[in-house]
Amino acid sequence: MQEIQLYQLAHARTGDKGNRVNISLIAYDAADYQLLVEQVTDERVAQHFSHRAPTRVLRYLLPKMAAMNFVLDDVLDGGVNDSLNLDMHGKALSFHLLTLPVTVPAARASRTTTLRETT
Repeated sequence: MQEIQLYQLAHARTGDKGNRVNISLIAYDAADYQLLVEQVTDERVAQHFSHRAPTRVLRYLLPKMAAMNFVLDDVLDGGVNDSLNLDMHGKALSFHLLTLPVTVPAARASRTTTLRETT
């Protein structure tokens, strides 16, 4: 087994409304979806975002799309319009999610590296 970062298996899209962020995580390869379901849980996402102190993290599975959606409450310093922080849009947080470490079989990790090098 080998540890890689989530961005090697999936991409993310995000939106924000008020103090809530919505992050969709979509597997590049549907064959990796079950691995993502097992490892990218609402508990792990809450821990990964602990520095933002979310009050709730909900995960919604979308198996026909090989995707999942996370809703994190109270992570935007009050929201884009209320925050004194210059970059508290949700899109910045989607990049943070993609740094979450996941464990994959070594053969899968080497295939991921090969795909990245050829793209």
